Amino acid sequence: MNIFRLAADMTHLLSIVVLLLKIHTIKSCAGISLKTQELYALVFATRYLDLFTVFLSLYNTVMKLIFLGSSFSIVWYMRNHKVVRQTYDKDHDTFRHYFLVIPCFFLALLVNYKLTVREVLWAFSVYLEAVAILPQLVLLQRTRNVDNLTGNYVFLLGAYRGLYLVNWVYRYLMEEHYLRWISWIAGIVQTALYLDFFYYYLKSWRNSEKLQLPA
Repeated sequence: MNIFRLAADMTHLLSIVVLLLKIHTIKSCAGISLKTQELYALVFATRYLDLFTVFLSLYNTVMKLIFLGSSFSIVWYMRNHKVVRQTYDKDHDTFRHYFLVIPCFFLALLVNYKLTVREVLWAFSVYLEAVAILPQLVLLQRTRNVDNLTGNYVFLLGAYRGLYLVNWVYRYLMEEHYLRWISWIAGIVQTALYLDFFYYYLKSWRNSEKLQLPA
């Protein structure tokens, strides 16, 4: 594993820690899209079907368990915790996320590395992860004022994907025959969705101002 892959994984893990800190400590999910969290839970559930059948390393297995466990835990808290669920902004979190799931599934049937159940679902998880942040970004666009923990969470998610792009460039240069077009294109699309948010996040950080997104 190279340093860029490790940095990306740790950034992803840190984003989850920030979100769990908000939910468990502050008992609030204000500004967090349940639709996005449900999409991430679906992403990990369809990607890690080999969790108990293929062993690559202890690190790989532990990270899979963390991402699966944390994603479903977040969804459960936002739906069922009597305090946390009261802070959920369902009036603004109205993005119809099945409009993302259905096209991604059909795309996975058409574009995959191998037409098997596991490979199709893996491709589906990659395509869905690329757009899973959209309900979250739309929610922030509607509410405009973004608290620090939510802003940090979204920024870290975007940074994780950006670091994975660097990891792929590094592997392409250092490893022979390393081609992963599905991951590369989906990763570029996913990173591009964050660019507008990055601009306003870094602008507010530089000016020591509260993060506000344009209407």
